[in-house]
Amino acid sequence: MADETRSTASESSSAGDRPDRGERRPSSRPGGPGGGREGGGSGGRKYFRRKKVCKFCVEKIEAINYKDIRLLAQFVAESGRIVPRRLTGVCTPHQRRLSLAIKQARNIALLPFSGRAA
Repeated sequence: MADETRSTASESSSAGDRPDRGERRPSSRPGGPGGGREGGGSGGRKYFRRKKVCKFCVEKIEAINYKDIRLLAQFVAESGRIVPRRLTGVCTPHQRRLSLAIKQARNIALLPFSGRAA
């Protein structure tokens, strides 16, 4: 009799108010916390990401001139930060030259160090 009360007590306390791991409700986002990409799952439009190509390689720009502010400004964010390669698609050697040109342009006040003051 005492054994029966112990087993029922332990079963009820282990269940508690917490749901069991198997009883979690399914996530509304497919593919886990990051969400599913590439060919999108059940909802929304199909998603296709184009391969980013280096603008300097495509247009065969050999030298990145620090005086060419229009070109450099495309690779500087509104906050004043240099936009990373993974967002722009620029290849590694050109990204290095680009960042050097941006830094030179900043030093002679052609480009701002920071974004606009709020």
